[in-house]
Amino acid sequence: MSKVRATNRRSWMRRGLAAASGLALGASMVAFAAPANAAGCSVDYTVNSWGTGFTANVTITNLGSAINGWTLEWDFPGNQQVTNLWNGTYTQSGQHVSVSNAPYNASIPANGTVEFGFNGSYSGSNDIPSSFKLNGVTCDGSDDPDPEPSPSPSPSPSPTDPDEPGGPTNPPTNPGEKVDNPFEGAKLYVNPVWSAKAAAEPGGSAVANESTAVWLDRIGAIEGNDSPTTGSMGLRDHLEEAVRQSGGDPLTIQVVIYNLPGRDCAALASNGELGPDELDRYKSEYIDPIADIMWDFADYENLRIVAIIEIDSLPNLVTNVGGDGGTELCAYMKQNGGYVNGVGYALRKLGEIPNVYNYIDAAHHGWIGWDSNFGPSVDIFYEAANASGSTVDYVHGFISNTANYSATVEPYLDVNGTVNGQLIRQSKWVDWNQYVDELSFVQDLRQALIAKGFRSDIGMLIDTSRNGWGGPDRPTGPSSSTDLNTYVDESRIDRRIHPGNWCNQAGAGLGERPTVNPAPGVDAYVWVKPPGESDGASEEIPNNEGKGFDRMCDPTYQGNARNGNNPSGALPNAPISGHWFSAQFRELLANAYPPL
Repeated sequence: MSKVRATNRRSWMRRGLAAASGLALGASMVAFAAPANAAGCSVDYTVNSWGTGFTANVTITNLGSAINGWTLEWDFPGNQQVTNLWNGTYTQSGQHVSVSNAPYNASIPANGTVEFGFNGSYSGSNDIPSSFKLNGVTCDGSDDPDPEPSPSPSPSPSPTDPDEPGGPTNPPTNPGEKVDNPFEGAKLYVNPVWSAKAAAEPGGSAVANESTAVWLDRIGAIEGNDSPTTGSMGLRDHLEEAVRQSGGDPLTIQVVIYNLPGRDCAALASNGELGPDELDRYKSEYIDPIADIMWDFADYENLRIVAIIEIDSLPNLVTNVGGDGGTELCAYMKQNGGYVNGVGYALRKLGEIPNVYNYIDAAHHGWIGWDSNFGPSVDIFYEAANASGSTVDYVHGFISNTANYSATVEPYLDVNGTVNGQLIRQSKWVDWNQYVDELSFVQDLRQALIAKGFRSDIGMLIDTSRNGWGGPDRPTGPSSSTDLNTYVDESRIDRRIHPGNWCNQAGAGLGERPTVNPAPGVDAYVWVKPPGESDGASEEIPNNEGKGFDRMCDPTYQGNARNGNNPSGALPNAPISGHWFSAQFRELLANAYPPL
């Protein structure tokens, strides 16, 4: 059973990373590698452990003939328990684990690979499995059932494999060659406008030097006409400052492209300045000037410009065009092609620039994680990537959770698990969603996008700026309750009233600091939404920025069909979207996880 959910709205900003390599889960980690094992196949099993938990990444290489449908089995040597798995389905009985393919990765060609990963728990030692079986055949790294002993081990994965955590990226020999991961081996731009606001808050100096994105949320922001997010600095000013901060070393700056005609068709807090039929203005007055300025910096081979393409646009064409959550404006934007063609035009114009890397907004698990939304979203992403003269070659990757609050990892919830005979998925919180966190969602989404026709080297980003959910209410382990909904509510890291709530959420905290290569297929955790910038006003405030009042930002609002008719969970006394919200910033600091 699945349900269509038309949840969410956002605000603006995403990204920011520190050039630190490894899986950032807030604790020390040690990596182990298992030797390949199996006739016709080999298995690479890599573990990052912390405390009593761990994340495992598994790569299967098919050394025999093509496979259509696979199951990998092994026995844990200790008391390890799988708690959440992505890119497949699993069962565990005692020490024995069986993992089968997802619908989109069932086929493994000869000499091809497939990947999956999982979170687990353990006590004592976390030794690696000694043997794996693929479709009943023991893997020994050979395509010969009775191979002769080999004096040399199987070759290791290439050090430039984009999915190998910490693997180095070959630097470009000229600005026309784009690196695989623009965050790797690079400094990250510190927006001086945001940094000054953060540093002025009590305790804010602890994060004031983190990288956050520059939001171009209206035409005036390009030239710096007193935008709330860029101040008096225009795009050229920020790029010049980025060159200065680089000191001649590689530096990555993130720029949010956010001004589609009829913007945010299912919300009011962040409506834009362009009407639904003003696609030509979007092209000539917004995208073209941005591209012209970026071209002026194309010869700076050490400057990497990451463009975050149009938050809250394409997923609305899937979830908000009909039913209880639909709006007339979303239906009209789907009919007139404004979103699809606008995104395609931005991808082409910016993607042609040698040092620009396009990442398309891909909502989050609580928006398109249901089967009925997931596949259609992949289809609309592909349509936009090939619209207005663009191709998938102009897409470097995708970003999830932009300006949202969904947890990166839910360590105490297994979406495929049960409580007292009832599926976790049927709880009120999960509501039959396929996912409970962003990491499993983006890793599955990446595979589905590649299967659709996107490049195999696309990378994913997760905005972790406000999804830490620390503080005294953070669970320290799974619930002991046998009541399904109580168990889920007491076990989940995400403390929102409902996963469809998106505006200035009470109790939220800063999440993982910007981190490079945190997990397979994920280029970085970023702070695209600058912490402390409002999602929307808690009451109607007249303004000249084209931003309306959305009752989901009103703390007294009791909800609608999109959030299951639950209270909004919003903080009071919030300014209009993009403006500084001191009270929220201080709460994010207090509830940061990992703690500051």
